[in-house]
Amino acid sequence: MGATSSVKRAFRYRFYPTDTQAGELSRTFGCVRKVYNLALAARTEAWSTRQERVGYAQTSAMLTAWKKTEELAYLGDVSCVPLQQTLRHLQAAFVGFWGKRAKYPRFKSKRKSRASAEYTRSAFRYAEGRLVLAKMAEPLDIVWSRSLPTGVEPSTVTVSRDSCGRWFVSLLCEDSPAPMPATSTSVGIDAGLSALVTLSTGEKIANPKCERKDRERLARAQRMLSRKERGSKNRAKARTRVARIHARIADRRRDHLHKLTTRLVRENQTLVIEDLAVRNMVKNHRLARAISDAAWCELRQMLEYKAAWYGRELITVDRWFPSTHLCSACGALADKMPLNVREWTCQNCGTAHDRDGNAAVNLLAAGLAVAACGADVRPQREFSSRSGRSVVKQETPPERVEVPSG
Repeated sequence: MGATSSVKRAFRYRFYPTDTQAGELSRTFGCVRKVYNLALAARTEAWSTRQERVGYAQTSAMLTAWKKTEELAYLGDVSCVPLQQTLRHLQAAFVGFWGKRAKYPRFKSKRKSRASAEYTRSAFRYAEGRLVLAKMAEPLDIVWSRSLPTGVEPSTVTVSRDSCGRWFVSLLCEDSPAPMPATSTSVGIDAGLSALVTLSTGEKIANPKCERKDRERLARAQRMLSRKERGSKNRAKARTRVARIHARIADRRRDHLHKLTTRLVRENQTLVIEDLAVRNMVKNHRLARAISDAAWCELRQMLEYKAAWYGRELITVDRWFPSTHLCSACGALADKMPLNVREWTCQNCGTAHDRDGNAAVNLLAAGLAVAACGADVRPQREFSSRSGRSVVKQETPPERVEVPSG
């Protein structure tokens, strides 16, 4: 499997704006939010009253008219490019809604929505590590934590400010990542809570539990926030303290996942994971907090794009495959496996299993079977017309499931 010849990669850096730059960017963020909300309201009203679909071209004409009014004349004081880009983003949101891939677009909130603005090539200058945005005279003071690929220039620049007041700039570039040296090793990966992942090699990688470590500090900061008077400066300061704790948790979690996924992709040619229904799993209120803290979805996303970048193969096994219940030694299928059972012994062959390690071995075997011959490891299911409950049917007798070992 070769690496993609050319992919779009975003390189994110922190920067420290001057007071003038911060004021200009804050005004731009406000105008972007205003234009997005105005366009969304216009499109919603057109459809609800006249059954008329309004597209990007019509909203762009509306923007021109809005700038000519006395009430919205301030929209002309900022660069027009971020305003046009937010209309394109709204169009993409509606396309996703019409295609039933997303919910109906929502209005942007001043406090809850992400403050950002996107600049295309005509609205910025980049040369020799100096980035100057439209309506600005000086370059941004960027902390270049890593260099851009040689000979690559950004096609778009996105400036954002997070909830705790940090400024970031993201440069989108066309890049061709070099594939990593080929290797013959394969690994099955079982995601969990006590151990973040258990590998088919038997190795267990601990769950850092970033949210749990800062839970007491976060609760104390949230209590202080709740006691502040609404609209006061002290409440704004308390809100920033809460946001900083949340940012610390997210940064530590993301850093750990990046290091883990990069290591797995570097060491293995084939990686096999399970297709977990995280959205359904977090409905269990006893485990929702721990599952969210583990960030299984983010783990999978990182494995997917890094495998594509560096010429690795990522195989996803269906969520209904009984990886936990299946004996990796003889193929016997256990009847019940409650979550509190971490170790079990196969009644057919007497082999002792670690729950997660056994599941990782089974996932690897099933994934290699799919890669080799396209075997289907998904149990056949049908729904009883009387009971409405799912009934699992196996090709082999119910006490055994045969999975190729290589």
